[in-house]
Amino acid sequence: MKKILLGLLCSFVLVFASMDFNSATKEELMSIKGIGEKKAQAIIDYRKSNKITKLDDLKKIKGFGDKLVSKIKNSQKL
Repeated sequence: MKKILLGLLCSFVLVFASMDFNSATKEELMSIKGIGEKKAQAIIDYRKSNKITKLDDLKKIKGFGDKLVSKIKNSQKL
């Protein structure tokens, strides 16, 4: 049982750590600590006309400052 849980946890971490901000659904974006419904929608709106190539690109979106982007970076390095 522990091996199954560990396997599920590892697969979740791999999926979460490799999230593509250009194609993630609103729900996937909201699963990141610090991103709620409004910020997830702001990312979706932004990526309609811009490509997110690095996490620092999020700073170009209203409501995303250095502190939040740093927190997201740290959570993506799991």
